[in-house]
Amino acid sequence: MNLFADIRALVLDALTAMTDAGELPAGLSFDAVAVEPPRDPAHGDMATNAAMVLAKPAAKKPREIAEALAARLGTDPRIEAAEVAGPGFLNLRLAPALWREVMAAALAAPADFGRVPQGAGERINIEFVSANPTGPMHVGHMRGAVFGDALASLLGFAGHEVTREYYVNDGGAQVDVLARSAYERYREAHGLEPQIAEGLYPGDYLIPVGEALKARFGDSLLDKPEAEWLAEVREVATEAMMETIRADLALLGVEMDVFSSEKALYGTGRIEAAIARLESAGLIYEGTLEPPKGKLPEDWEAREQTLFRSTAFGDDVDRPVKKSDGAWTYFAPDIAYHWDKIDRGYDQLINVFGADHGGYVKRLTAVVHALSNGRVPLDIKLIQLVRLFKNGEPFKMSKRAGTFVTLRDVVEQAGRDVTRFHMLTRKNDAPLDFDFDKVLEQSKDNPVWYVQYASARINSVLRRAAEMGVDTSDAALAAADLSQLTHPAQLALMRKLAEWPRTVEIAARAHEPHRVAFFLYELASDLHGFWNRGNDEVELRFVTEGDPSATAAKIALARAVGVVISAGLGILGVTPATEMR
Repeated sequence: MNLFADIRALVLDALTAMTDAGELPAGLSFDAVAVEPPRDPAHGDMATNAAMVLAKPAAKKPREIAEALAARLGTDPRIEAAEVAGPGFLNLRLAPALWREVMAAALAAPADFGRVPQGAGERINIEFVSANPTGPMHVGHMRGAVFGDALASLLGFAGHEVTREYYVNDGGAQVDVLARSAYERYREAHGLEPQIAEGLYPGDYLIPVGEALKARFGDSLLDKPEAEWLAEVREVATEAMMETIRADLALLGVEMDVFSSEKALYGTGRIEAAIARLESAGLIYEGTLEPPKGKLPEDWEAREQTLFRSTAFGDDVDRPVKKSDGAWTYFAPDIAYHWDKIDRGYDQLINVFGADHGGYVKRLTAVVHALSNGRVPLDIKLIQLVRLFKNGEPFKMSKRAGTFVTLRDVVEQAGRDVTRFHMLTRKNDAPLDFDFDKVLEQSKDNPVWYVQYASARINSVLRRAAEMGVDTSDAALAAADLSQLTHPAQLALMRKLAEWPRTVEIAARAHEPHRVAFFLYELASDLHGFWNRGNDEVELRFVTEGDPSATAAKIALARAVGVVISAGLGILGVTPATEMR
């Protein structure tokens, strides 16, 4: 049940009736008409901008439209009052029975409450993490992993068919560096001093890889030149790193549906086929790029290259796909990979990148538009940095990793649920501070604790009611006499519940799972405020001794809040608390 969508439909029906009656001109678009919570709850339950957005195309004063619309809406039993405010905003007050219907709907189908038909089975591919397989995942990867996984859950909740995908960057020079680094650990396993030259990976995490290489190859690689051992060592080291990455993701509660390999694109003709597709559209040509702006690099020289005409799709410059020596650029396999995703039949692509990949946005958006003939949109979400603190001081080093704090370091210290929730307390493109002390403190200032405390409180009153003999099953609570809930504070809590489907719809459309975390904090705050009022107002206490009927109705309200908290936490990948420890 989406009450905001229902009331918007009621508004649109009234506008259509006004058009039929000649009160509005024919042919008006109602797409911009919205129904949303008013900025000030004292103004009403909902507000619509209909008169404001239709005034200009209708050549009428906003207030004139608002008054006519209010007259029609006022005849519907669901509307208690329709009041025109200011130049033409229309505030609506709904019949209390509607809020109780929302609560009953949450109890009647807990698993489905808040789901919206927005996705309608549309297939979406979300590529996220895609860390180079050269070491353990660090805290920067962690935020992208949580964001991508929560976004996938959110879109699934909104009716989309979602694939979580990891693109393994195993075809570039960085995996050769990994192999050389692992080889030094292989030498170390044989009692030799490792030569960790500048540019190699120094972390201790490669010591077990060296041991594995020794177990597999003995000493047979020690005296061979690099050209003879590089490919074998690269394969072993890459797979070992991917096993570590999979384990790190599992620790965070992230499970990928697909792992795609960059290396698998080479030597198969896929890159050549993707470039040929662009060439057939007249988008590949031989040319020379303009020199970069600012101070020129010392080694820069104008040279002819094979270029993709990405400026035709809004990019700043055309992009090289083949170097002057005939080798593919890094962009070429990216083109083939995205064509592969398009070819798999996805209706929409989403890439989650670190903020340092901002330069890829325009070129990838351009190439996906070109390859799909504009059919498949690509949304690239950039993830800003995470700044770690402990005891008020920056927290930086991880000896095992060598140069960074690993994902495992953070999850083992803070816990998976705390880590995941906190990673979603800021929009993806805003920097995020992660203070180990603050994320574990028990206070209102800690969003994850505050929401979990609300969940625990709800479970505590459910247990207490059950001990009184009240049937606390969802079916029984949905059938309780909810008409007993008339107090303004009870209705206000129901109003907040009614915002949940709307929140899901907006968050899914914008690809912003942090909106779910924000909503849960607001709902938890409302629940705690309601609970505290019960200390002074007996009527607001969830359990009424000696009155099982009233208790059932009030417990139904608590459980409905719990339904939404559980659903929201499920989207975020967090387990709801049943008690606080």
